[in-house]
Amino acid sequence: MIKDPQARIIGKENWKDYYLLSIESPRIATQAHPGQFVMVRITSHSYPLLRRPFSIHFKDERNIEIFFKITGSGTGILSQKKSGDTLDILGPLGKGFHAGETLRGKDVVAVGGGRGIAPLYFLAHELRSHGAAVKIFYGGKSHEDLPLKAKFEENGFELFCSTDDGSLGFKGLISDYLQTELQTFNPARIFACGPEPMMEKIAEISQSGDIPTEFSLESVMGCGFGACWGCVKRIRKNNHEGWVKICEEGPVFSGEDIIWTEVEK
Repeated sequence: MIKDPQARIIGKENWKDYYLLSIESPRIATQAHPGQFVMVRITSHSYPLLRRPFSIHFKDERNIEIFFKITGSGTGILSQKKSGDTLDILGPLGKGFHAGETLRGKDVVAVGGGRGIAPLYFLAHELRSHGAAVKIFYGGKSHEDLPLKAKFEENGFELFCSTDDGSLGFKGLISDYLQTELQTFNPARIFACGPEPMMEKIAEISQSGDIPTEFSLESVMGCGFGACWGCVKRIRKNNHEGWVKICEEGPVFSGEDIIWTEVEK
């Protein structure tokens, strides 16, 4: 884990409530892997007090990108930052996706719901660099919730889009679209990030088809490195079920190890 109190914003894009920040932080960029995240101190003032977690959307040799939607006061303040402003960030944190040579020459699927698409762009590039054929499933409530569609297309990824209102692509949930498309091909692995009901449905679909899955769980985090027990989830580990810290043990977990909400009741 690296603390970079002088990480500098070098680029900013936005689409209504969605924002993409490019941040110069060479030491963090060098060590970052798909699925990991950073903890960002939003302001030097006492409010908001806690850092906010953001998936690493992409990286190059010197810079990282974060993609987010305004959902509260912290992300609202962050959205007002400008190129040249500095941020205090910690990272890279957590355990990421498995995207290595074992998937060379195989079909894989990455499913993102809304802002859950954030870590999948970095992952898609990594998978492709290892020779995997990547299909991206990207869903949202409307076309306004798919701001990264052009970015994936411009980089040559095969993209399947859905919207709840039918304003773009398949009309319905991205999990339903995935289930339909899986009748025509059988991927070696499914990766997903998004709302928990979406991921739980994908877990059911993958289990019925005996497809290995990895999920990046979203959670409110207090520290980001396992000190506060603020982000816990019931996980199967070593044949036992128990509470684990998402920030430390995850945020990426194998689908077969996650105890979903319906099972906990």
